[in-house]
Amino acid sequence: MGLNKVIVASFQRGFEEKCFQLITESYITAIETKVIQLNWDENDITSELHTHISQNPLRLKWRIITNVEQHLPKKGINKEKGFAAKLPRIDLRLATINSSLEYVYHMEAKNLKETDSGLKRRYIDTGINNFVSLKYENGCLLGYVLEGDLVKTVDGVNNLLKKDKRDSESLKFKRHNLHDSYYESVHRVDLLVKHFIFDFTSLNSA
Repeated sequence: MGLNKVIVASFQRGFEEKCFQLITESYITAIETKVIQLNWDENDITSELHTHISQNPLRLKWRIITNVEQHLPKKGINKEKGFAAKLPRIDLRLATINSSLEYVYHMEAKNLKETDSGLKRRYIDTGINNFVSLKYENGCLLGYVLEGDLVKTVDGVNNLLKKDKRDSESLKFKRHNLHDSYYESVHRVDLLVKHFIFDFTSLNSA
């Protein structure tokens, strides 16, 4: 039984890395194609990134299925007319099946701007906090920087966490082989949230 847990954990880590490679490569392609506009909603950007993920040959090689705006199960909800509209949704879902084992990974995206405290507050309230509350599980956060400096934008998020007396939950830069702007934050004792911050400010909004 112990060996099975080791195998499952190894498979999950490997799948997570594949998801990270797909999303970071889609970001690079998006920067190169210059289709994304700086006035886009986060769902628009996620849809464009999802298109690049779908077209990546590695996705088929790794047998990964993806979709956007995925409903998540919610306990205690009455299944009556209109119940689906009340279900929580995650921006991007990636899934794979290996033999009898299925693993799902979720990505939640938020727009960010250096001088917009409302967006940074939303990154915390409906991004980080949804992982802390376990509304979202098995996943990471994607931050789309559309204006200003990326590092100062992350510092702004951390300042809000400090204001909330949550200094220990600040985003901390970590080296990652796939992306230069990768952060991690620790919540409670056992929860680590991963953050891929994508800088789109080089794109022309015209």
